[in-house]
Amino acid sequence: MTRTQTLLAASLSLVFAVGLWSVIDPAGVTAISARIVDAYFLSRGWFVMLTVSGLLLLCLGLAVSRIGDIRLGADDDRPEFSTVSWITMLFAAGMGVGLLFWAVAEPLTHFAFIREGMPDPLAAEQALTTTLFNWGIHAWAIYGATALVIAYFSFRRGTPMLVSAPVEHLFPGETWARIVGWLSDFMAIAAIAIGVGGSIAMGVFQVAAGVDVLLGGDGAGAWLIALVFALMVGCYIPPLLVDLGSGMSRLSNLAMAIAVALVVFTVVLGPTQYLLNSVLGGFGNYVTQAIPRGFQTFTFFDDAVARWFSDWTLTYMVWWIAWGPFVGVFVARISRGRTIREFVLGVLIGPTLFSVLWFGAFGGIGLFDTLNNGGGLIELTRTDVDRVTFGLLERLPFTTLTTLATIAAAFLFIVTSVVSAAFVLGTFSSNGDPDPAPRLRLVWGVLLGLLGAGMILSGSIDAVKTLIALGALPFVFILVLLVVCFLRALGQEGSRHADR
Repeated sequence: MTRTQTLLAASLSLVFAVGLWSVIDPAGVTAISARIVDAYFLSRGWFVMLTVSGLLLLCLGLAVSRIGDIRLGADDDRPEFSTVSWITMLFAAGMGVGLLFWAVAEPLTHFAFIREGMPDPLAAEQALTTTLFNWGIHAWAIYGATALVIAYFSFRRGTPMLVSAPVEHLFPGETWARIVGWLSDFMAIAAIAIGVGGSIAMGVFQVAAGVDVLLGGDGAGAWLIALVFALMVGCYIPPLLVDLGSGMSRLSNLAMAIAVALVVFTVVLGPTQYLLNSVLGGFGNYVTQAIPRGFQTFTFFDDAVARWFSDWTLTYMVWWIAWGPFVGVFVARISRGRTIREFVLGVLIGPTLFSVLWFGAFGGIGLFDTLNNGGGLIELTRTDVDRVTFGLLERLPFTTLTTLATIAAAFLFIVTSVVSAAFVLGTFSSNGDPDPAPRLRLVWGVLLGLLGAGMILSGSIDAVKTLIALGALPFVFILVLLVVCFLRALGQEGSRHADR
């Protein structure tokens, strides 16, 4: 068998086995995943934080150095997309349904925990800062570093868009490089598949909760969750059989437009002055704490704090790593012609500022309601986290309209993410073919659905987060290797320029 055939067979077998196991024994796969992830976080949590902080510092260093003038492509290449369109596509690809799901629930969950050790006003500030840290510039440094390596080698060195390309390009003919390269592609496929499968589950939970709210129910039943899942699969399967054209980008932009309209609606029709103060104060606290917090592991705190740190910050960091290969390929494809400086600043700053606005508005109004009207929403985070965003919308005007908009945005984010992921997985498993065969894309779409179904059967968002973390753990080391290869290639390019 050829390298491509063995990679395809191994990756399909792994994803099918994990998906089938999740469907047959969701409790068992969740328990085993939790034990593995807990052991890894206990022994290597410091390595995860050091890696993501190092990636951020590397990106910032590249942006301010002379290396930032290097173009991702030929020296005369220019960007294909306007800066605004480019940043919009970045954000839609990198965050998606998680923004809608955790907009209110995460800040309130952190607040409920932190208020046990400090006064409510300080707890509210720290809850918002923690949320921004989990969704902010460190996440985009992971995406940016992965995409930068892929874009540099693809457009500057002419390699295929594969995770293995940097290693095999720098060490041609080396047996160890071929082995490491094969394992890199294999681990990238596993991380993408499990990460997207988790997002399918999250999206189905939220859409079903929204429909249940519209129907006047008090909890989405299994039949409704199954119906939403079937509808979602039915919507993403047909696009896999045709070329990935502008239709998917239009759907992503529509979902993003709905999300922007929701945040504007919340600020204008909510307690506007309070929310604008929340956004500004959250931004200030985040800017002053972001870098130091990237090196904090809560070593000297009790077990409850350590568990909170593992369940949220560490899990998020490996979650972004799981999506790194997928988002990296997408971002690389739309970034040809930009300088490294333009690329880094655009990837890090634009989406991070939107996260500050998003969570400052939704998290701010959730905290406002809790501090002034009691703990109804906080209680909902404990009993039915899927409904928290909709619970907040019930406190604002035009509830039915905004609920429908949230359902539509979540649905669109998931459909476009799965279609794009199936194309990327097809590319990775067909030796970098940018237009993999429809049959291969369909197979990956079905397997992603199987993984999503298994995670839905787990019945728990915490279980979904654990499974995503499990899929990403091996790729942490691959990401470090990619960065080392990238720095070596930059050193070679600098030497060639110096000799001229």
